[in-house]
Amino acid sequence: MQIVIQARGFDLSAGLREHVERRLHFALDWAQYHVSRIVVSLSDINGPHGGEDKRCQIRVAMAGAPEVAIDDTESDLYLAIDRAVDRVGRTLSRRLARQREHRHDRPGVARSAPEAAAEVMVSAPSGA
Repeated sequence: MQIVIQARGFDLSAGLREHVERRLHFALDWAQYHVSRIVVSLSDINGPHGGEDKRCQIRVAMAGAPEVAIDDTESDLYLAIDRAVDRVGRTLSRRLARQREHRHDRPGVARSAPEAAAEVMVSAPSGA
């Protein structure tokens, strides 16, 4: 899982970079085999004017699936990062669950060994 962090309009501090990486690993390590690349863009929309203008955009590239894009804007950059990462985690979880359901619902798709064994056990003759 490759993580790219970009800052626009300000210098990216080591502490901020570490916070983003730590939050992403905590929220998405379970999906590391599905995610190929994560791009995080941090920006201060209004510059020094203040207000809800700290933006965190996260784009997640997955093999064989459309990109997941999440955007969050808050007055505090750390809060924007935390909320965006949480939303990415929930979105990936839903998307992967739908992919699994879709694969299992299609006719002609091979069943797993436990499902096939259960069918054999049910249809086996009983006793005498």
